[in-house]
Amino acid sequence: MNSLSRQARNVRRVAGFSLVEVLVSIVVLSFGMLGMVGLQAASLQANRDARLQSTAVVLARELAEMMRGNKTQALLASGNPYLMAATSHPLAAPTPSYCLSVGQNCGVDAGAVAQAELTDWLARVDDALPGARIAICRDTEPFAPDGTAQWGCTSTSDGDPILVKIGWTRPSFNSSDGAQQQASSRPSVVLPVTPGSTL
Repeated sequence: MNSLSRQARNVRRVAGFSLVEVLVSIVVLSFGMLGMVGLQAASLQANRDARLQSTAVVLARELAEMMRGNKTQALLASGNPYLMAATSHPLAAPTPSYCLSVGQNCGVDAGAVAQAELTDWLARVDDALPGARIAICRDTEPFAPDGTAQWGCTSTSDGDPILVKIGWTRPSFNSSDGAQQQASSRPSVVLPVTPGSTL
C-alpha cells in the first residue's frame, strides 16, 4: 500500500512537471512570435521606404528629361523657370501655368511650356511623396563634409551644375518611438541634370 501511494505521488509530480514544461515552451514561443511580428513590421516599413525612394528617383529623372527637352529655358542664367524651391503644401510653381491641359495651348512660348511642365510635375510629386520638399538649383556642394545631402544651394553661376533635390517625410529606423525624419532635415534624392548646350 505504501509503495502504491508513492507511485501515485510520483505520477502526480510528473504530470505537474509536464504542465510546467508546456507553459514555459508557450512563453518561449510567444517571445519568438513577437520578434517575428517586429521583423515583419520593419520589413514592411523598409519596403515602403524603398518604393518611395524609387518613385522620387523616377520623378527627378522625368524632370531632368523635361529640362533636356526644353534646354533653351533650362540653360538660362537668369529667369530660368525650372530653378525654384518648394516647401509648402500643396507644392506649387512660382508662376503656375496650365497651358498643357486639355483644350489649352502653350503656343511656341518655351517659357510657358517650362512653367506648365513644372506646375504639372510638382502636383505629381506632391501626390506621390508624403510631405515632399523640392529644390531645383545650381549647386557645387550638394553634400556636407560628413557626406549627407543638404538643401542649401551654393551657386548662382550659369556654368555650375543644376541639381534636383527631393525630400519627404519618412519613418526613422533608428528610433524605437516611431519618430519620423521630416523632409526639412535633408534631401533623400539628389540628381544632377545636364540639359546640354545651346550650340
